[in-house]
Amino acid sequence: MRFSAVAFLCGILIFQQFAELPLTSLSHTAGWLVLVLLVPALWFFKRFRSLLFLVTGFHWAWLQAVLVLSTPLPPALEKQDLVIQGTIASLPQKTGHKWRFLFDIEQMQHQGNILEIAPRHVRLNWYRNAPALSVGDRWQFTVRLKRPHGFMNPGGFDYEGWLFQQRIQATGYIRNSDENRLLANDVMHYPLQRLRQSLAGAISTQLNEPDYKGIITALAIGERQAISQHQWEVLRKTGTIHLVAISGLHIGLVAGMVFLLVQFFWSRIANVTLHWPAPGVAAVAGLLAATFYAALAGFTIPTQRALVMVAVVMLMLFLQRQRRFSDTLALALIIVLVIDPFVVMSAGFWLSFGAVAAIIFAMSGRLARRDLWWRWGRVHVVVAIALLLPLLLTFQQVPLLSPVANFVAVPWVSFVVVPLVLLGTSSVLFFPETGSLLLDFAATALSFIWPFLELIEMQEQGLWQQHPPAKWTLIPALIGTLLLLAPRGLPGRWLGIIWLLPLLLVTPVRPADGDWWFTLLDVGQGLAAVVQTKNHTLVYDTGPRFSDSFDTGSAVVIPFLNSAGIKRVDMLMIGHGDNDHMGGARSVMSQIVVSQVVTSVPERVTWQPAAQHCVAGDKWQWDNVLFEILHPPPQGFKGNDASCVLRISSVGDIGQHGSSLLLTGDIEAAAERALLNEQRAKLTTRVVVAPHHGSKSSSSQAFVTALAPQYVLFPVGYLNRYSFPHPEVTQRYQQQGSEMLTSATAGAITFHFNKEGNVRSIERYRHQNKRYWHSALLR
Repeated sequence: MRFSAVAFLCGILIFQQFAELPLTSLSHTAGWLVLVLLVPALWFFKRFRSLLFLVTGFHWAWLQAVLVLSTPLPPALEKQDLVIQGTIASLPQKTGHKWRFLFDIEQMQHQGNILEIAPRHVRLNWYRNAPALSVGDRWQFTVRLKRPHGFMNPGGFDYEGWLFQQRIQATGYIRNSDENRLLANDVMHYPLQRLRQSLAGAISTQLNEPDYKGIITALAIGERQAISQHQWEVLRKTGTIHLVAISGLHIGLVAGMVFLLVQFFWSRIANVTLHWPAPGVAAVAGLLAATFYAALAGFTIPTQRALVMVAVVMLMLFLQRQRRFSDTLALALIIVLVIDPFVVMSAGFWLSFGAVAAIIFAMSGRLARRDLWWRWGRVHVVVAIALLLPLLLTFQQVPLLSPVANFVAVPWVSFVVVPLVLLGTSSVLFFPETGSLLLDFAATALSFIWPFLELIEMQEQGLWQQHPPAKWTLIPALIGTLLLLAPRGLPGRWLGIIWLLPLLLVTPVRPADGDWWFTLLDVGQGLAAVVQTKNHTLVYDTGPRFSDSFDTGSAVVIPFLNSAGIKRVDMLMIGHGDNDHMGGARSVMSQIVVSQVVTSVPERVTWQPAAQHCVAGDKWQWDNVLFEILHPPPQGFKGNDASCVLRISSVGDIGQHGSSLLLTGDIEAAAERALLNEQRAKLTTRVVVAPHHGSKSSSSQAFVTALAPQYVLFPVGYLNRYSFPHPEVTQRYQQQGSEMLTSATAGAITFHFNKEGNVRSIERYRHQNKRYWHSALLR
């Protein structure tokens, strides 16, 4: 069973590595026929069972991928008005003036024609004038949709992969239109989701303690939107985020508590136990309780995974069969992967199964000890060691004090807070006063433990952060982890620490002396770039801020710097004062040390009084790489034309073609004319970031001719509303013989310059890291 489960998992993982969807010539019907042949072969050909499980895992993942990708949004319909009818499929979430929800489409029309092939599951935003929305309501909307698209950067979040995992086939927004109307409000439609929405409203109304309302709601129904940013930071830095997720810990706790209670009371009714043994009845009751709790959470992917694991354990108890814990875990793994093969794309999958596997390996089959340390404390140390590798791979950070935080917080939340939350949630709709009292008790219980978590969060050395580990260090790290978790009698267990050292100490490669690397980051409709020399780092702009809780400084720039092993920014240059250039600056400066800030708008950088004005003529050298500010002069320009223009070149360059790069910000025709008059000798360049994202107001013919770039980069958003880059601009660069790259189609673009100023290599992150869910949705 164990080898079969691992083989099935490996088959899915192999499939996930494909850049293009394989077996495209095989019809979906034929694919199901192949599966029908494979399943019985698993039992008849025992000699090749592991190989057959691997093939079956690969084929099962292919079948599910085809189902998701078979009804994409046609490219011609992007940015077009579409009339859709369907049902609100998730709890609507309100943020400011915006509502967001999932929508199941039943019918789609374009210009009065019903479309036969169209996405069936989409994510919609309704920005203004939205009425009260309820899950399960049938609506007709006029919308504009686009295929899944997200930022693609080293160290960044794969938003397209997340949408694929959630089976979301398009995203978009609702247009103001007379076509928008409610079609039906059937209370029996989506009854479970309606119950969850009613509970969320009742909890919000009845809970008198606002500080912990978000956490209480998360523990009750799995909705975590109301948890504050500060609370997320405390949970993240203490390694206790799992406490507010309805997953294995809480669902297993509910099932276990109900099992023990039912077994205790049922075993005392002698006549009944003769026909219905107490362990079997208790197992059924425990499974029903776990199912009810998972239903409250909306049967999300983590709750499905946890419910399957509980169901397998309860089945063994019901059948009164003794099986090894590892076999039980293997069976649960297979069932989870059959239900959703793409769960392997979730960090929670690896963390939960990894933690359980580590506990089984480290705690089972040992001489039992009855002291508190063995029964409780050692478990947290085991989990911390086991999760070191997956945490560094997925989040590039490890909360070092998580064993201490969890040693105290887990029992308190599990045995005090969660029961109060569940009792309060169960009664809040029918007995509001009782429910309100119980929920207030739960909030009070949280308030007792929260100062302890905040104390741990404030410890400066409590969080280890680093770059993603080098791939070759993963095998030594796995060996080291197994050694540290091995039985005490095994000689040389301490060598596990030695095997772990490469994971922690091997750092990313930096440019050699005189070399330099330039990366244009993919931040949508905005600009952010990073220049690295041997010992220094410059960040030019930080991209836009989209809301109070999301900006590209924290979502793109910081993850990129972490992935490159950069701990300090020597200079942050904010070339322009618009949001699409400086929206993420505050986040960058709050999360990494920035030695110097240079900008064309120092008065706008209110959180950094020492910010300096960029002025033409300023120059400096880092590691035999020359940096020169060509524009603006001290006076005479404002707005876009006052953008900082930065030239980067090798030391000794005197303007030869191919030895420099030019960052131009948002300059327009007036600034271009000034540069042509005053800096013409320094304009010829190998690479230029196009002025103003390729706007028609920039890249005049004379300026393009003077640049004569081999490469021109356009920092633009996918299907941006300005239609950048403008066709006239691209035509000018084409006539100049320039190769054009856009961040929307290439993702992050990295140029490696050597000390002679020549481009050694170019990396297009989207192309070099694409998976089938990227290419299939974007071709």
